[in-house]
Amino acid sequence: MTHRRAAFFDVDGTLITITSIFRFLAFDTAERGLPLSVHTGHLAELARVKAAGANRETANRAFYRAFAGRPAADLAAAGERWFTAEYAKGGLFDPRVLTMLRAHRAAGDLVVLLSGSFPPCLTPIARFVCADVVLCTEPEVVAGELTGAVGTPMVGANKATAVREFADARGIDLTDCFAYGDDHSDLPVLDLAGCPVAVGDEPVLRAHAERAGWRRIPPLAGEDSEQREEVPCPSR
Repeated sequence: MTHRRAAFFDVDGTLITITSIFRFLAFDTAERGLPLSVHTGHLAELARVKAAGANRETANRAFYRAFAGRPAADLAAAGERWFTAEYAKGGLFDPRVLTMLRAHRAAGDLVVLLSGSFPPCLTPIARFVCADVVLCTEPEVVAGELTGAVGTPMVGANKATAVREFADARGIDLTDCFAYGDDHSDLPVLDLAGCPVAVGDEPVLRAHAERAGWRRIPPLAGEDSEQREEVPCPSR
């Protein structure tokens, strides 16, 4: 069955104002009563991987090694608690992008979240905004526990491949679709969409958007960055 249109949203830095996996790692480490050195050690290892010239895909894989041996159910529950705490702080969502997402839902468009983050972070976000589909990095689970490995990191060109496969499977014409992203790594997806929207002020993305005449949503500033009162989507 053909769906008329979809809107694809990058999550970290686009729909939300933080990097979910790093904030979740900090939350999870603290909640488990582990010393701060455990958290900083994970970040230091990731920094070493990046300094050695690793690309985004390799860095994404390296990050998830921190969760090896963790029960998937425990991480899912921790993700719910993390989202509740993060939302309570205020300013989690970019209100302009969230407004656009809800406008797409009201218009009957499929809402698809795209992220290198993983289900413990993305499931509560997707439920809150009533996204139809989440395309993300999926950690490998064996006997109920994460192995530390992942399948395909949902970053860069892998996002574009996932979007094409998603659209092909549903008979969606990407030239009639929208895509939102905040970083030059989102360009492969933005270039696929007929209506790309650049969010924020990342230099490479901004220059590309200006040359191509894309719509832009500028960085949040001042009181615009304050949390707006938002009502979660009703159950469907």
